Amino acid sequence: MYSFSPKLRLYSIILIVVGLVLFAAGFALNKGIDDTTITHWMEAVHSGGHDNPTHSSELVGPQDHAAHLEHSKMQVGNQPLAALHVAAVFLFGVSCAALFFYSIQHAAHAGWSIIVTRVMEAVASFIPYGGAILLIIVLLNAFHMGHLFHWMDPSLTDPKDPNFDVIIYEKSKFLNVPFYVVRTFIYVIGASFFAWKLKQVSKKVDDTNGDRKVYASLYNWSVGYIAFFGFASAAWAWDWLMSIDPHWYSTLYIWYSMVSCLSTAVAAIILVAVYLKKKGFYPQFNDNHLHDLGKFLFATSMLWTYLWFCQFMLYWYANVPEEVNYFFGRFEYYAPTFLPMLIVNFLLPLLILVSSSIKRNYKVVTTMAVIVIFGHWLDYFNMVMPGTVGPYWNNLPTLLLTVGSFAAVVGLFVFVVFTALTKLKLMPTGNPFFHESEIYEYPF
Repeated sequence: MYSFSPKLRLYSIILIVVGLVLFAAGFALNKGIDDTTITHWMEAVHSGGHDNPTHSSELVGPQDHAAHLEHSKMQVGNQPLAALHVAAVFLFGVSCAALFFYSIQHAAHAGWSIIVTRVMEAVASFIPYGGAILLIIVLLNAFHMGHLFHWMDPSLTDPKDPNFDVIIYEKSKFLNVPFYVVRTFIYVIGASFFAWKLKQVSKKVDDTNGDRKVYASLYNWSVGYIAFFGFASAAWAWDWLMSIDPHWYSTLYIWYSMVSCLSTAVAAIILVAVYLKKKGFYPQFNDNHLHDLGKFLFATSMLWTYLWFCQFMLYWYANVPEEVNYFFGRFEYYAPTFLPMLIVNFLLPLLILVSSSIKRNYKVVTTMAVIVIFGHWLDYFNMVMPGTVGPYWNNLPTLLLTVGSFAAVVGLFVFVVFTALTKLKLMPTGNPFFHESEIYEYPF
């Protein structure tokens, strides 16, 4: 049975506290920004020759100075909630993707991975906590105490209003506040239920020493979660990410955002498993298991790159104004983060993890796992920030808010995951494939 290291517990709490302090400092600085400063920032952006909009809402409604200033004030005011939204959506998606990866193992009757399934369950334990943060963010926006989602402005769907937006009006059957809130509750409650249920059934498999009916139940619930995740992850990508810029859409986006989380989930599983191995709690975990996890880390990194390129290439080739605007704003205002993330999410995994022998090196694989986690957090930063904060991200308040929110949520993630491990039997000895996992050896 795993015992939560007091040192690691302390580090996770320190991370939470430091994150909250940084976030509070950034929040205070953000609230202290006056109209004069925002006007200066806005004029500096335009005087620098930067005139590509970062959000489709800038193309609708009045285009005078007062309208631009009002929009800029909204973007600057979005900094705190946007920073928290990045961390919450990202780590909620990671924990859900870890449960998806776990369910695939049982649905496929995989043998190699059974030893690692308890780690997957622990990572999935963060689902209700990340979901709770997202519910708070959604409710703040629904009650107009936050403005991350432009389409929630009722004036946009009023044909008599000067801000009337025909595209948002046509999408209002799906993009409306009550239905949006209901969908969010379905995602969070549904994923939390499956995380609880799968852990309960997995424990029962152990308690009944692999009873066939109980194991069949684990298989059935795993298939059920795969189906739920397939629909829900697509829908929450539309709701929490793509609807930030409601004029733009991509048929690849749902897979792109999901694979980003799946790659990060594999990286998180590697880090937790190797940590337990190094602390002596996981002697059964060996080079062969690490090698296969490294293969999945490599494969998901390549799949993410394929989807990124397809999405970018197709819109560049089509040259449709409403679509390419999504990339114009990122190239113009987010140049330090948008294309450079390909180095950490594609180039490094390709050059380093392509070797079979390298995937057995604990230091290299764990280092790559940390790099991949950072890279995909950067990816989510690029998904959220341009449409909510726009060009006003390169300043001290945003830095403090972004680093603070990420540190606090990561600290909470570590605390929850390792607390969950103390309540789990690390070796699922009752699983009928446990012995196969124990003696598993990669044949090449």
